Amino acid sequence: MSTRPRRSWKSRRERLAQVSWGERAMLVEATAALLVARARLVFQPFRAIARRFGELVPPSDPRVAAHRAPAGPDAQAYAERVSWAVTRAALHVPFRAVCLPQAIAAHAMLRRRGVASAVHFGAMKGASSGIDAHAWLDAAGVEVTGYPVKEGMAEIGCFV
Repeated sequence: MSTRPRRSWKSRRERLAQVSWGERAMLVEATAALLVARARLVFQPFRAIARRFGELVPPSDPRVAAHRAPAGPDAQAYAERVSWAVTRAALHVPFRAVCLPQAIAAHAMLRRRGVASAVHFGAMKGASSGIDAHAWLDAAGVEVTGYPVKEGMAEIGCFV
């Protein structure tokens, strides 16, 4: 059962009316990207999905640090807008859009805009649930999705 409060359609329409047409278009794109990401996760093996991310490298690789460093203002603006759109759209899709679908969607949106990103994967031993896994994405010095990363999360791999 969902723990987030349910908003009325009237409330949603009022909030949507407050955003610009460009932001609305970005929300539509983010919603579509999340739906595609969810479908891929359901119907494709992870190795096929991972090929779209790029090369798997250790977290210590210098290319990973390059994605955390600030980039040009256009790239940073795109990364911030994609972050906003994906995290907002994830609240309204008809499935739980957790860290991995958000990272997949944001990565695809940034790639279409020519902005390089790094998808990080980490894990930690959970108290009662076994292993707790997480995915997060950086681009142009912006923490795009999956932040804040939990204390004690060990990064085990990164795609650049």
